Amino acid sequence: MEIDLSGRAAVITGGSRGLGLAMATRFAASGADVAILARRPDALEEARKAIAAVAKGKVLAVPCDVSKADEIARAHDAVMSGLGRIDIVVNNAGTSRTGAFEDVTDAIWQEDLDLKLFAAIRLARLAWPHMRERRWGRVINVLNIGAKAPRAGGCPTVVSRAAGMALTKVLAGEGAPHGILVNALLVGLIVTEQVKTWHRLRGGNMSLKDFIAKTGEAVPLGRMGTAEEFANMACFLASDLAGYVTGTAINVDGGSSPVV
Repeated sequence: MEIDLSGRAAVITGGSRGLGLAMATRFAASGADVAILARRPDALEEARKAIAAVAKGKVLAVPCDVSKADEIARAHDAVMSGLGRIDIVVNNAGTSRTGAFEDVTDAIWQEDLDLKLFAAIRLARLAWPHMRERRWGRVINVLNIGAKAPRAGGCPTVVSRAAGMALTKVLAGEGAPHGILVNALLVGLIVTEQVKTWHRLRGGNMSLKDFIAKTGEAVPLGRMGTAEEFANMACFLASDLAGYVTGTAINVDGGSSPVV
């Protein structure tokens, strides 16, 4: 299925690697102008070059710590200056920090909420008037399957992600009369750079390839997903093909979540 995002401009947070880079690459190859936001200028520039190799439009790299309101505001202005519009917002920046409830301090809670919840609120709020004016927009919030099925020891991530799912539903209701569609994609076991960290901590004497295969055995489909498969779903939601899809939280997890 051919997806055409020509004439659209997308902003993707956490866009220098992993799922963010995969989505930015897919969007750019489908014709969108793309702005990627992340903290490290060197990683951003490397990602920009990789995206530009397949892009059909503009590619913009904007250094930004999205946990800080003033930096989001500056990044928004830079994107508007460089691309001239914002049609698609993908709130992807985040970590998977977890721990026992008693060990999670106020500072950790605040850091997590600033990065995963308030960053999404602030960026969507800035882009919202542009979308409403043109009566077309897309907001995609990248969460994880713990948002629907929180587990013990999952704080603070599962709580901030669950809040992100509620935000998705609220914005979908408010955006619908203005042609703004808002959805969430919930990540399961996907091969990204994070898996390399898991391998170092838990892999023992296994090779990375064997570790990925072994970890994937727990998934009903029998394997871990790829960042490209995730990006394909995001690209669909960003397109006109998904014109009747809003307010949903879609598992991209190979069937792992106990909650549909």
